[in-house]
Amino acid sequence: MNVKGISAFIISMIALFTGIAPAQGQDDGEPEKKFITIEGKKLIRDGKPYHFIGTNLWYAPILGSTGEGGNRERLHKELDNLKAMGIENLRILAGADKGSTNANSVVPALQDKPGELDESLLIGLDYTLAELEKRNMTAVIYLTNSWDWSGGYGFYLRECGYGDSPNAAGEGYYEYVKYASNFVAEERALELYYNHVKAIVSRKNTITGRYYKDEPSIMAWQICNEPRPFSKDNQSKMARWLSKSAKLIKSIDSNHLVSTGSEGYYGCEANEHTCEFIHGDPNIDYLTVHVWPLNWGWASRNTPDNDIDAACQKSGEYIDMHVKMGENINKPVIIEEFGYCRRGNSNSLKADVESRDKLYAYIFERVKKSAEENGVIAGCNFWGWGGAGRPTSDEWKAGDDFLCDPPHEPQGWYSVFDCDKSTISLIKKYTKKFNK
Repeated sequence: MNVKGISAFIISMIALFTGIAPAQGQDDGEPEKKFITIEGKKLIRDGKPYHFIGTNLWYAPILGSTGEGGNRERLHKELDNLKAMGIENLRILAGADKGSTNANSVVPALQDKPGELDESLLIGLDYTLAELEKRNMTAVIYLTNSWDWSGGYGFYLRECGYGDSPNAAGEGYYEYVKYASNFVAEERALELYYNHVKAIVSRKNTITGRYYKDEPSIMAWQICNEPRPFSKDNQSKMARWLSKSAKLIKSIDSNHLVSTGSEGYYGCEANEHTCEFIHGDPNIDYLTVHVWPLNWGWASRNTPDNDIDAACQKSGEYIDMHVKMGENINKPVIIEEFGYCRRGNSNSLKADVESRDKLYAYIFERVKKSAEENGVIAGCNFWGWGGAGRPTSDEWKAGDDFLCDPPHEPQGWYSVFDCDKSTISLIKKYTKKFNK
């Protein structure tokens, strides 16, 4: 018997006679599992406060799949490039739901009918988590969407007899809002969603052989991308749904964090009380914020470069509002989406990114300052990484490269590509401050 075997034998004898079992991961043949945790307003990783610069890569599990859209070679390349930049946290979509015939939604879809999941895409999620673990990277995984570009609310409502959702893009926006407002009030739709949550969160990874609850590459589950009540009258209903969802996730997986995916104030019908209330739920671990200066009218799409200073100022004011909320509820804040266009609102990769870099630098600096001053801002995820992908037309269609710009938006609008040298240099400058 070798030394390790003798140690294991002694420990087993102690356990036999004392009734005390060895701690998991201590000489029991299982590696110690390391998860990101929360201590008050801090994220903790490896026993130390954790701050990060991350990105959005919602399409990663599609690249990791064995079916339509799968491209593991590209997935490896993107993860390696991001790791080399110091990016260690990715925000990804578990999988799209079948979209409306009225919208340009993600294909392939993970969920074609309630409970009917494409196994090749689930394997893609398994594979992505395994590849992240190899690189000591982590993921925030969102489970549905309030918008029709990945099915989301509309998928569940359609299955409950509400018909196809209107297209949320362009002139159909207000019709979509009226339609989508039914989701948080429709118990049948919510039950279908809860069933989906159970199926994903309780899954066993076919690559690692571990249940998802034991995967070290998961930082957090996220209830929804940009959950909205879509009606002032629905705020309490949304709060109940988010609370019940968080409790459900924690009942299946107590190892990982849970977050809402909310834009913050604007995702709560411009109601600070609602935003603070939903994030104060004991099963929700941190407060999320999205920052979209162009989408929200803080800068004109006609003159984005002239308006960048105003955009940064408004972004700062919006972040400050949520910092105050985080302090009130003693929880971390993560700025998990933010973006800006290229010069002149162009989608061409030839257009410079000076204005975008200015917004990025402003938000990166906010994270850095918070880390230095023991503040509540724990990290940020820019939107988003297009990497080696390249837009071939303004509108995405099946067979095109996946970019971080979802199918309903102009391709190349907010994506950062591997040829955007100034942005990559800026990212590296700040990740070096955290990855020591």
